Amino acid sequence: MKIAFDNDKYLKLQSENILKRVSEFGNKLYLEFGGKLFDDFHASRVLPGFMPDSKLKMLLTIKDSVEVVIAINAHDIQKNKIRNDLGINYQSEVLRLIDAFRASGLYVGSVCITQYQAVPQVEAFRNKLNNLGIKTYLHYEITGYPHDVNNIISENGFGKNEYIETERKIIVVTAPGPGSGKMATCLSQLYHENKRGVKAGYAKYETFPIWNLPLKHPVNLAYEAATADLNDVNMVDPFHLEAYNTVTVNYNRDVEIFPVLKSMFEAIYGSSPYKSPTDMGVNMAGFAICDDDAAKEASKNEIIRRYLTSLVDLRNGKISQNAVDKIGLLMNQLGVSVDDRPCVKAALAKRDKTNTVSMAMELPDGTIVDAKTSALLSAPAALLLNALKVLAGIKDSMMLISKSIIAPISEMKINNLGNKNPRLHADEILIALAISAQTNPLAEMAMKELPNLASCQAHATVILPEVDLGVFKKLKIDVTTEAEFYAKKLYK
Repeated sequence: MKIAFDNDKYLKLQSENILKRVSEFGNKLYLEFGGKLFDDFHASRVLPGFMPDSKLKMLLTIKDSVEVVIAINAHDIQKNKIRNDLGINYQSEVLRLIDAFRASGLYVGSVCITQYQAVPQVEAFRNKLNNLGIKTYLHYEITGYPHDVNNIISENGFGKNEYIETERKIIVVTAPGPGSGKMATCLSQLYHENKRGVKAGYAKYETFPIWNLPLKHPVNLAYEAATADLNDVNMVDPFHLEAYNTVTVNYNRDVEIFPVLKSMFEAIYGSSPYKSPTDMGVNMAGFAICDDDAAKEASKNEIIRRYLTSLVDLRNGKISQNAVDKIGLLMNQLGVSVDDRPCVKAALAKRDKTNTVSMAMELPDGTIVDAKTSALLSAPAALLLNALKVLAGIKDSMMLISKSIIAPISEMKINNLGNKNPRLHADEILIALAISAQTNPLAEMAMKELPNLASCQAHATVILPEVDLGVFKKLKIDVTTEAEFYAKKLYK
């Protein structure tokens, strides 16, 4: 994959721009942090060269000035909302974030529970945070938010929220997921800081859409594909165009809320420091793209992957047909199709030839490797072995793991663990390969190639079990599947 993004340049530009924004206010800035901080794999896929933890590394360059506040919505606690990419609820994600921030050397000041309600689930989580020594603050639902500015900017609005005590000049407000109340938390703090005579500032840090790329640039369209279920739409920022006669790109929710934000700034400070939603942003990613053609190609591939994933999500009842159709429309705009993903055609051809569940993988040099389900191996397990053989230059006829290792594992699964399927999954075959590597030099050679599976493209002819998907994700393989279940059963 061609490099499209200069990550070092990005880290330098981004940290400098944030510090510049701090200096424009009373030396205190509330920075609403959108997207993922530690594992922004979407950005790394559409901008090859962007490291998944780039935002974190950027913060570390100014860490002595940074304090983190994590916002979580009480309604999400009550509903036990799940972060689908990790399979954990938002409460657990808050704790995971705190651990990750602390391990990186960033200071976590507190957690803010937004739209607070004293229901058992919320109280239990609040008590848990307090018992762990984590400062917790409560923000309440405000009647008429966000449009009744007079009520919001009053003692009955932001005034009834608890003031979050902070120590540093850059307050990063982040959350376990969208809809957590990050913006309201920032604005509430501006109100309380102003009452205390502090002219703090507000800015927003979102990587996508990239404001200084064209509206229909594939990188920005890939963001639309990623948020198809949220009905986000990229659009020209009309406020920026009117104020500066310059075309920039933003998205509908920020454009729609800007008049309200502007009124809030005017109510708090007497005037607004910003003339447009674009003005509020501090994102410098667009200036670090070093190969536009490579970014376009990577983004087109991402949209195809998103489309295939959306078909699976539709089959599982996670999204609507409208979301699928939206991504399909984006593909039509760019003139791409599922056939442009080589591993899809290869997997389907293998399935049709063998009449069984199959997979295919495209290696970094474009080589296609395929595999099918066998008596002892699932298709994902077989594909990993076949791919490692090719990468290591091992003949297909050579055995990496003897039957004497695989067979007892299969028998144990049936006889002792109550499984009905004797075939080894991806994780099980890698464990078997690691054991074999102790005595088999070929297996040892194959094991050394595991890092080279990162960014390979794979496709399966059925929806894979979570255990196999998890292994492919950990190996950083971009895997898609057909929207077909392995077995026609209601409970899987």
